[in-house]
Amino acid sequence: MIVTIPNQVLISPAKAVEKIDKKILQIVEKMKRALLSADKPKGVGLAAPQIGISLRIFIIKPQPDSLTDVFINPEIVWKSETLGEIERPASGKTSVKKDSKLEGCLSIPNVWGHLRRSTKVKLAYTDIKNQRHEKEFSGFPATIVQHEMDHLEGILFPQRVLEQKEKLYQIEETKSGKEKLVEIEI
Repeated sequence: MIVTIPNQVLISPAKAVEKIDKKILQIVEKMKRALLSADKPKGVGLAAPQIGISLRIFIIKPQPDSLTDVFINPEIVWKSETLGEIERPASGKTSVKKDSKLEGCLSIPNVWGHLRRSTKVKLAYTDIKNQRHEKEFSGFPATIVQHEMDHLEGILFPQRVLEQKEKLYQIEETKSGKEKLVEIEI
């Protein structure tokens, strides 16, 4: 089960994993089940705090057909200075576009925002076999990694959106059954 705001675990820095044992592997399996069961929207990443466990673990599954990658005690060791561009619908358009670059979170239902993140990151982490790795991510996977790393620090994406002086939105259904973005007044 995915916890949602205002659960305190979501805004508290997570603790390091001391030992990768059966308990940690069970937590990872629970996270995978929670991520795979997320629908509307589909989940692409999940951090342990999102299932109520304050540990430095996250998983990603960028595409429906991709494997689920597990990252334990991860650290971003490098970020590109290049930030992804925000793509906005043309003026006057209020429908939700499938390719619109809005970021959301399974722990904050129906809230979305435009957010620029580094286009590339290098992550140092431990895998479930207790092996240390470094891996570079770019594009959408880099965005997911940064979002999940924020979760481990107790930072939720709306904070980043507001830091960039952007807006937050909700999706509402119109009378005709179409979806439209509606700005959230803050």
